[in-house]
Amino acid sequence: MSWTYLIIAGIFETIWATFMKLSHGFTNLNYTILTIVGMIVSFYCLAKATATLPLSLAYPIWTGIGAVGTVIIGVILFGDKVNPLTWVFVGLLLIGIVGIKVTS
Repeated sequence: MSWTYLIIAGIFETIWATFMKLSHGFTNLNYTILTIVGMIVSFYCLAKATATLPLSLAYPIWTGIGAVGTVIIGVILFGDKVNPLTWVFVGLLLIGIVGIKVTS
């Protein structure tokens, strides 16, 4: 169950970051509220995951899911232009996340 919490926490990190952008500097109340709710869910699930998973494992995986997820959301929803070399580094992030899981 800890891994489920960790994956949900990472997904919600991506969600709250997306809503934060849509809040336009917290000037749009609806997206500001959604940002805060997303943060609460993300941190709650991270806390539940770290109750049994080592912090040295859970935290980098959580941030990695959020980082990779926000790059993908930025490209798909906001039309962010990402350099091909950047995709190499996103791939390295994915390899790092898997590597941390495999070697733990």
